[in-house]
Amino acid sequence: MSALPLAQRIRRNAGQIVLTSLGALLAALWLVPFGWALSTSLKPEGDTQKLPLRWIQSNMNLDAYRSVLGDGNIPKWLVNSVIVSTGVTLLTVVVSALAAYGFARTDFRCRRVLFGITLAGIMVPGTVITAPLFANVRTMGLVDTYWGVILPQVSAPAMVFILYKFFQGVPRELEEAARIDGAGRWRIFGQIVLPLSRPVLAAVAIFTFIASWNNFMWPYLVTTDPDLATLPVGLATVQSSFGIRWAQLMAGALLAALPLLIVFVFFQRQIVRGVAHTGIAGQ
Repeated sequence: MSALPLAQRIRRNAGQIVLTSLGALLAALWLVPFGWALSTSLKPEGDTQKLPLRWIQSNMNLDAYRSVLGDGNIPKWLVNSVIVSTGVTLLTVVVSALAAYGFARTDFRCRRVLFGITLAGIMVPGTVITAPLFANVRTMGLVDTYWGVILPQVSAPAMVFILYKFFQGVPRELEEAARIDGAGRWRIFGQIVLPLSRPVLAAVAIFTFIASWNNFMWPYLVTTDPDLATLPVGLATVQSSFGIRWAQLMAGALLAALPLLIVFVFFQRQIVRGVAHTGIAGQ
């Protein structure tokens, strides 16, 4: 065996060791606040701020979780979050896919102008349009309704752009062959383009679900009925009624994040695959 391949293997192994160590370090940095939140949620309230700070102590218990689950309306808020996030996700996928396909594969007057206006929505902070959006929702009589929470979140220019880049990468020969066989525009879209787009559609759906689940400001503004509160809004009201109690605050935060962790664990492969397909289409 020559010295050159051995040197190349050493450099390659050294590079893998460095990358693996860097990945482990970044993972540890991400897990530290999560672990600290878990540790704090299990401590008695009087010990959460006691010095020196300790990760594990003998008197840990589940009192904070019992308090949050017993004093709040967690099951109702959880159902509300599932309804809102699922509705936002389904409508966003449908609307974004139709808009992106129209911009990517059809020719109509003012297409570039309309696409530019759509992309401009990415650069406008959400807080800027909150007041006029709330005024419109109130005028339509949608305050304190599921539709009032769901519909304003359906507009997602970033998702339109992601799908637009993917649809641009779909070979036109497939559409032309289907058109020769007599397929119309809707049939091509439903039977050819959408099945090819499953990975990126899954990624868009997961990103939208996570964003909607974590959205606190809009559901807080548009709902005054406690029975319509989503999980983040409901947990915030419970915390406000207790004041700043760190153990319950951390317990509530972990309970709110638990469904998202489950989604990520089961669908992480679809997320990676969707992002990879989108990157290929954008080249």
